[in-house]
Amino acid sequence: MEPLSVGIVGCGNISSRYLDADATFDAFDIVACADLDAELARETAAEHGIEAQSVDELLADDTVEAVVNLTPPSAHAGVITDALDAGNHVYTEKPFAATAEEAESIRERAAESGLLVGSAPDTFLGAGLQTARAVLDEGRIGEPVGATAHWTSPGHELWHPNPDLYYQEGGGPLFDMGPYYVTALVFLLGSAERVAGSVSRPHATRTIESDARKGEEIDVEVPTHEAGIVDFAGGATANLLMSFDVEASTLPFPAFEIYGTEGTLALPDPNHFEGPVRVRDHEDDDWETVPLTHEYTAGRGAGLADLAFAVRGDWDHRTSGDLAGHVLDVMSAVRTSSEESAFATIDSDPGRPAPLPTDFPDVDP
Repeated sequence: MEPLSVGIVGCGNISSRYLDADATFDAFDIVACADLDAELARETAAEHGIEAQSVDELLADDTVEAVVNLTPPSAHAGVITDALDAGNHVYTEKPFAATAEEAESIRERAAESGLLVGSAPDTFLGAGLQTARAVLDEGRIGEPVGATAHWTSPGHELWHPNPDLYYQEGGGPLFDMGPYYVTALVFLLGSAERVAGSVSRPHATRTIESDARKGEEIDVEVPTHEAGIVDFAGGATANLLMSFDVEASTLPFPAFEIYGTEGTLALPDPNHFEGPVRVRDHEDDDWETVPLTHEYTAGRGAGLADLAFAVRGDWDHRTSGDLAGHVLDVMSAVRTSSEESAFATIDSDPGRPAPLPTDFPDVDP
């Protein structure tokens, strides 16, 4: 298979993870990068032996077939749309877009153009969650009844040098960390049908406590404590809690489990690609750690390889825009339900993404 030629837009911290992944995957080849900060783009290009371009130059470059969008969430829709209009496939960091309406527009534009658009998180392609899917499909816990997905912290301003984007449109704990959990749940349980939510914003401002900006106050534009109940089409109900307002907790971190009619499945951290995966039923005295059924644990880049396989061959696109849009619909519905004091119905239905071959990414699509 000929590698997919890729350009990166956005040379912030996370870009190095994708650039390092280039050595892991034969499915794609990163050839260029661009950033509004031209000096940052030049430094990134020099470090990784690729070409530095302006954003306009990269989008107009006929040798670039796909764009990886690593810009802040508020810019996602604009950059994705520009890349599609330039004839490029797109893979974007999460969240897919800042609003469900933007995501729908992106999916329509991609379909009209005959192009593929995909989105992080790709952690469900890792050995941990692929193993969890095998456990469910084997019926080891019976029929799924419910799930718990809790991630809490005191806030990114305690450690992040530039936490602003986490408190602006497209941010908040649900849009920041929720994609990992909701994507994993859709992969494991299938599409969601309706959502009830309640959210709050206890602080109008936050004070940065790290690095050069220590003591600077930033505005909080989005909810920072977000709770939801998600009903899945298959019958299971999940409890979500994502918060930047929890100083400490006695709960395991993260708390991520699926409850079935015959047992419980303790899931791995969906922010990672590996295990452990554990099972326990009413006949067990302790938890059983399940051997990993899949191989991939190497980190970011799996979703971009998934996109490349789908472009080049007969391959189910798992990290698709349809999946990412559905996840965004679910997260947006938590806030909509809170505003309207009523259940919010989810109309999108991507279904359960297919499990991966056990030897991914060493496959022939």
